Amino acid sequence: MPAPVLRRAHPALRAPFNIWDLVAFALIMGVLIAVTHGAHDTFAPLKSLAAHPISLDPRRLPEYALRTSLRMVAGMVASLVFTFGYAALAAKSRHAEMVLIPLLDILQSVPVLAFLSITLVWLMSLAPGSVLGAEFASIFTVFTAQAWNMTFSFYQSLKTVPRDLDEAARAFGLTPWQKFWRLEAPYGAPALIWNMMMSMAGGWFFVTASEAFTVGATNINLPGVGAYIAAANDKQDYGAIGWAILTMAITILIFDQLLFRPLVAWAEKFHIELTASSDPPRSWVLDLIRRTRLMARVGRPIGGSLRALASLRIDPRLPRAPELKGNAQRTFDVVWVALVLVLVVFAAQQIFTFVSRELTWTDLGHAVILGFFTLLRVVVLIALASLVWTPIGVWIGLRPKIAERVQPIAQFLAAFPVNLLYGVVVAGILWGHLSPDIFLSPLMILGTQWYILFNVIAGASAFPTDLKQAAESFGVKGWLWWRTVIGPGILPYFVTGALTASGGAWNAAIVSEVVSWGDKHLRAAGLGAYIADASTAGDMPRVILGVAVMSAFVVALNRTVWRPLYALAERKYRFD
Repeated sequence: MPAPVLRRAHPALRAPFNIWDLVAFALIMGVLIAVTHGAHDTFAPLKSLAAHPISLDPRRLPEYALRTSLRMVAGMVASLVFTFGYAALAAKSRHAEMVLIPLLDILQSVPVLAFLSITLVWLMSLAPGSVLGAEFASIFTVFTAQAWNMTFSFYQSLKTVPRDLDEAARAFGLTPWQKFWRLEAPYGAPALIWNMMMSMAGGWFFVTASEAFTVGATNINLPGVGAYIAAANDKQDYGAIGWAILTMAITILIFDQLLFRPLVAWAEKFHIELTASSDPPRSWVLDLIRRTRLMARVGRPIGGSLRALASLRIDPRLPRAPELKGNAQRTFDVVWVALVLVLVVFAAQQIFTFVSRELTWTDLGHAVILGFFTLLRVVVLIALASLVWTPIGVWIGLRPKIAERVQPIAQFLAAFPVNLLYGVVVAGILWGHLSPDIFLSPLMILGTQWYILFNVIAGASAFPTDLKQAAESFGVKGWLWWRTVIGPGILPYFVTGALTASGGAWNAAIVSEVVSWGDKHLRAAGLGAYIADASTAGDMPRVILGVAVMSAFVVALNRTVWRPLYALAERKYRFD
């Protein structure tokens, strides 16, 4: 008797949905309900914050984690919009680049507390008397902890797009709009996604500063994990600190599973290589979405609309210099540089006028000396972090399965707020009669060292498989492999990571050079402590002086070290 022949049901006879649709629908509805619940108290009167102080009851932590997560996501969306616009303008216009990149160096160096001190009154005035105004201030603080790293990463990707792909885009007659969405954004997606993870972790690192802040007479404590940590620090409650750590770990794991891991797996198709990876990253969420029927059917028109939008022959004209040649071009460049210098001198004159009303040259000299103390810490710590994390990042990045396992762990370590270690650090320094100037320094690199690791992992992950196989075929190993194969391949990514880690270390000085645990206070001599003290006291002249001196140090370091390395990577080490 012949075996029965199994036939697939005709598509018209198949059920319009399957079990995977039900799971996906449950996930989507769960997210929507959580967002609605978390945003419920956003429009409450501002005085309700004082009426309902932060509770250290662990049962409140799920709600606090939800409120903090919504601020993180809002900051991430704002950072993405900023990244696409700012990085594209800087990469595509040489004259805009001369202004925007040094400005980005300055913005990266400005501490989050300084941003908050300067913008708090304006942000609160957007929704006077409402919690929404305080939410705006908190989200803006999260934005300042996320945006600069993502912008530097995407700018680096735009500057190193392979020339053959750029020439192909020109040959097909793509407009700047089409070229951006069909070539440049996909090319930069893998590195950008890894930096989004790092930026989200950066937001967690400064979560206390973004939810519990005091500027002059204004004292705000928004419901969230950061405010919970601040309250636990004030009361020296080690049990509450433990619950906060557990909550952070669970929240970061949820973000990893529902957002970042699907994005990493999806972006795998944008890697530039002739041979596909034998071990690509996977995501159960992405697999679930691909197995759905109804959701896939609903998603097709949306995807088609987005592809059609990316294919529109829009030709946005970015600000650019007139088409000049020879002496005319040089003259225009001189005039442009002169105009920029005039604006810089004008800004410096305004700062000097404001600061000089209350401060003297002695105050400036004091701030500069403190800046050199912080500079020494930054240089030593970045060098040590590079020596440690670069080889580890390469090893992880070349092994996608290992990268998948390391991804949530690295996010958690990068997101670990320095405030959670204050109790241990203060106790250790006091017990051992140690110098705060030395033993508070590692706190500066605690969160920023991961910029180097994440970017090196992204660079090693993006390294073409065919080039790795060629190196193996020719027996290239050891130092020769580092010098001629992987080193040049990851250099643009390492420079991005080291540059943002350097700026982040300066920024972290405000929470690392001044440490409090209950009634015990320690401080290290440095510019971060200077700015933190001035911000807490509402002393705007000293805040602005400290920020100006810190910005000058950061720009000088970037101009003399990191920018030349950027230029080298762009000129010599790109996959053409």
